[in-house]
Amino acid sequence: MLRLLSLLQTHRYWAGVELADRLQVSARTLRRDVDRLRELGYPVLASRGVAGGYQLRAGAAVPPLLLDDDEAVAIVVGLRAAVAGPVAGIEEAAVRALAKVAQVIPRRLRHRADALGAYTVPVPVGGPPVDAGMLTAIALAARAEERLRFGYIDREGAATHRHVEPHRMVSLSGRWYLVGFDVDRSDWRTFRLDRIAEPLVSGARFRPRPLPGGDAAAFVRAAVRSAPARQQAEVLVWAPVDEVARVAGRWAVVEPWDPARRAAATEPAGTSGRGRLERDAVAGRGSGDQEAGGERHDAGPCRLRMGADDPAWAMLLLARIGAPFEVLGPPELAEHVRAAGRLFTSEPPPR
Repeated sequence: MLRLLSLLQTHRYWAGVELADRLQVSARTLRRDVDRLRELGYPVLASRGVAGGYQLRAGAAVPPLLLDDDEAVAIVVGLRAAVAGPVAGIEEAAVRALAKVAQVIPRRLRHRADALGAYTVPVPVGGPPVDAGMLTAIALAARAEERLRFGYIDREGAATHRHVEPHRMVSLSGRWYLVGFDVDRSDWRTFRLDRIAEPLVSGARFRPRPLPGGDAAAFVRAAVRSAPARQQAEVLVWAPVDEVARVAGRWAVVEPWDPARRAAATEPAGTSGRGRLERDAVAGRGSGDQEAGGERHDAGPCRLRMGADDPAWAMLLLARIGAPFEVLGPPELAEHVRAAGRLFTSEPPPR
């Protein structure tokens, strides 16, 4: 009957003989299934005669959605892909939908979806990968208002055990974060999901507490910004402050740069006597006065400060800004930029 409904929902006209042949049932079984659909509220029109057939009436209100096996598996796999997919803004909605579908999908179909997910390799968009099953488990615990226990590796690399009342999961800058109330520490905390191990429902229910500020996304942004980085990058960018802040403001502090302070600034990382040629190599500039399009940067630079524990991420952010820049520190970031410059400007080896 579900396969019959799936075919009828195309709203095309189906000859009775063709429909029975497609479903591999008798004409009598087909008529019985059509009658059952009508009892459920689906307006199926029928015509008699040699060319008789069936069609779902257009424009009618459709009862609750029903899916056949293949469609249910496709939805689960698609939602899992959407969790880490390239369409920004739907990750959290995909997790909520996946949690709802996981509660009603039959076990046999869940095994099919798991097998398909296990033997396909998605292309990561950014950030460390997170298991969709973990996302679903945490989302279900938050929805059911049940406490979680899990192992956690903090940013210093220490292994800890946490007892948490899950509140929301937030996707930010290619990473997933759990916002929850840490019962043992009596405080609200954020947890990176790629550092969580074996989340288990403890069985204890909790009454939801009000999150400070009420906005889980803002709470995560504030926590990420306030987390001390082991290294801080300082870069001069030759572009208007508002344009740089529009691109990098979520991850960095962008502020005007006073040219009078330039003499007191630390020597640009990796430069020698502020030699122009080497400084331009660090900065990623051609002549140092012009950008690729030949337009002169008469305005002074702005200063960008951000955590630089991962030089590759800092360099990617600078590349996304798309303006000439000069690295003041740390030396590791300057060397990373120089290495990338050599890579992209060197001749390929002979074939």
